[in-house]
Amino acid sequence: MKIVIIGGTGQIGSKLVDQLTAQGHEAIAAAPSTGVNTLTGEGLADVLAGTEVVVDVTNAPSWEDQAVLDFFTTSTRNQLAAEAEAGVRHHVALSIVGSRKMADSGYMRAKIAQEDLIIDGPTPYTIVHAAQFFEFVPWIAQASTGEDGKVRVSPRLFQPIAVDDVVDYLARVATGEPAGAVEIAGPDKLGIDAAVRAAVPDADVVSDPAAGYFGADVDDESLTAGAGAWLGKRRFADFVAR
Repeated sequence: MKIVIIGGTGQIGSKLVDQLTAQGHEAIAAAPSTGVNTLTGEGLADVLAGTEVVVDVTNAPSWEDQAVLDFFTTSTRNQLAAEAEAGVRHHVALSIVGSRKMADSGYMRAKIAQEDLIIDGPTPYTIVHAAQFFEFVPWIAQASTGEDGKVRVSPRLFQPIAVDDVVDYLARVATGEPAGAVEIAGPDKLGIDAAVRAAVPDADVVSDPAAGYFGADVDDESLTAGAGAWLGKRRFADFVAR
């Protein structure tokens, strides 16, 4: 099966290309560095020729509200148009658990816009709403550090998942039938503040219920998966121990 991974040179994409290739598929990494630019459309028609499945794991280079919205909407429109021409049968997109509960965040509004384009588009789809990655937690600490050096993060629950579990699930979805919207998360729920303390032990963490999450107000259900979600097998404590 020919599967094109948009964003296939990044953290998730490169691992997914390797896994699908090892399974015997023709997995193609599509990115500006390989001659495919989803913002301009350059290279899309060529790379999608004969493709059955497209997996979009891209992320915006800027998180400024308008820039991230422009990135996801332009990229997704170009992908879907090229897929319709090429006869692609399945579009898989990686999104975020709780995106529609956090529409006061500019980034989440951009992800919602991306999802709506896919839902209304011509290609049967699977939108994978993934919880935050283990590997992203140190970056949360960095982004939440104030001028006084204190790391102010919310004690609200989230349900982080290992990148390798995300890749395992995406590989399964890419080789299966379109499933609509699905959720995946890690096996453990814990406070964001507790996760930061564990992953970044030198951080001066302040538990702040008003901190929110990247501009969004959150509660204990905003960043956790609902009933029926697929749960990864890797545990956050093991990630921290390594």
